Amino acid sequence: MLLPLNLQFNIIIFAILAGILTGFLFDFYRIIRGYGIPKLIIIIEDILFWIFCSLVVFAFLLIFNYAFLGTYVYIIMGIVVLIHLKFISPKFIKMEKKFIYLTYKSGRITVKNLIYVLKSIFSK
Repeated sequence: MLLPLNLQFNIIIFAILAGILTGFLFDFYRIIRGYGIPKLIIIIEDILFWIFCSLVVFAFLLIFNYAFLGTYVYIIMGIVVLIHLKFISPKFIKMEKKFIYLTYKSGRITVKNLIYVLKSIFSK
């Protein structure tokens, strides 16, 4: 059965968006995974991440695309993820690390100032 052209266009657009979503989730996962972790833990984390990622992408496609998962949807998502990893990912990871550092630093300063205020109130 042939699908109308506007529905095929929507399927392609949402496949591209699902690929971008997968790329951003993978970038975020790479940052929080860390280094120096035993191999077995990494394998378990990877399996859990891909299960989570597949559920998120399926829910996304279910909501916006009626879960139409043709072969070309997987191909388009894969191509978009590869493009994301090649061109967007290095910039996004650098920006995300800077954001995490600034958040950590501002949180540390806030806690330090709050402790100072509490010490000055309760020390008298």
